[in-house]
Amino acid sequence: MLGAFLLLAAPAHAEISPGDLTLTVTPELNGNAAPFSREMVLLHIRGVYRQAILLEEVVQPSLANFSWTQLGRDTWSKTRLPDGQVAVAFDRTIAIFPHHPGDFTIDPFIHRLTINDGGTRKVVDVPSVPVSLPVATWTKPVGGPDVKEPWWLPARDVTITDSWSPDPETVKIGETTRRIVTLEAQGLVAEGLPPRPVMRTRGILTFAGPVTRETIITPTGPVARATYQWDVRPAVTEIVPLDAITISWFDTVSRTLREAEIPARQIGGGLPDRDEDAKPVAPASPMVVAAAAVGAFGFGLALIGFGIPRRSRTLRLDRATRRELTRYAEASDGPGFRAALDPVFERQPDLARLWRSTPVIAEALSALDASLYGRAEEAKPDLARLAGNLSKPFKIDRPSAEPVTRLADLDGRALRR
Repeated sequence: MLGAFLLLAAPAHAEISPGDLTLTVTPELNGNAAPFSREMVLLHIRGVYRQAILLEEVVQPSLANFSWTQLGRDTWSKTRLPDGQVAVAFDRTIAIFPHHPGDFTIDPFIHRLTINDGGTRKVVDVPSVPVSLPVATWTKPVGGPDVKEPWWLPARDVTITDSWSPDPETVKIGETTRRIVTLEAQGLVAEGLPPRPVMRTRGILTFAGPVTRETIITPTGPVARATYQWDVRPAVTEIVPLDAITISWFDTVSRTLREAEIPARQIGGGLPDRDEDAKPVAPASPMVVAAAAVGAFGFGLALIGFGIPRRSRTLRLDRATRRELTRYAEASDGPGFRAALDPVFERQPDLARLWRSTPVIAEALSALDASLYGRAEEAKPDLARLAGNLSKPFKIDRPSAEPVTRLADLDGRALRR
């Protein structure tokens, strides 16, 4: 089928002219920036041929300083040239991953074609032009490809799913629940995903299960997926809090460090025994019923006299945002610090109002905006101190329903004061 398509693409007895056979290699850089080690770069290989092609073979250079994988099969199509003629187009995309920093040159790819040159079969090598590809060195104070912690995870996007069976809050001492965490990263092969996270805390026994990894090939690049598994058993009768686990990753699109989170959970403290639930409720004696009625009436009178007590709630930044603000403060990165706050003003307007009503925070936020948005004479605030103030919890009163101040109109007549 491919041979028939290529033979029909051009006249069978055409002489080869300059420009009839061209092969180009174009790198696609994330954010138009030089990649870091182990960061994906897409190479788009495209050939445009005016001649009828009988056979073809791509000879790829060694790519000694890169790992690579091909994304799907080669595609052939017809294309119209600027002069109106129809030609055959060949397309292949491969993802390459540099091993280390440096200035590299990607040697020519060669498309070896067997064509019909004036009625004679002829083998022609069509080379691409060498491509220069610099790989940058990480210069930020934290993270990077060369440090052991945190794991270097360059990706276009990272998602985490967390599932338990049964629900961890329902298990009791001696029972077991299974946790399965799936980590998925776009623009990465499975070997680039981190090892299984450490999940350990006092009061529970954990048994690590197998780790499965797979690479899913898509037209826009590979997608890496790892599945981590644990069996968890409480060893104490108390509720055991299990802290969140953060996974740092480098966003290759925005060129910033980010964090994904395996959420915190609690082990135990959930549903009662089903056998206890199934027991029939014993009828109460008349004396108990009467005593309960008197007690309820007295409690009602207390509510009439004193009103229903007000409850309070606590507002606070989530753990991931607090860590992000601390990181930007340590790096003296004012724009990053301010960008991390923008989603908070949308998600937690009540907390934002508390900040604006707290003078020390409101003044620091105003000074930060002034230093970022053109008023250079304004002094930049102490970001570390501001991050600490923003991370503090705020306790506010949450009023309940309006308390009843007098007895209801029980007999149809209004109660006079």
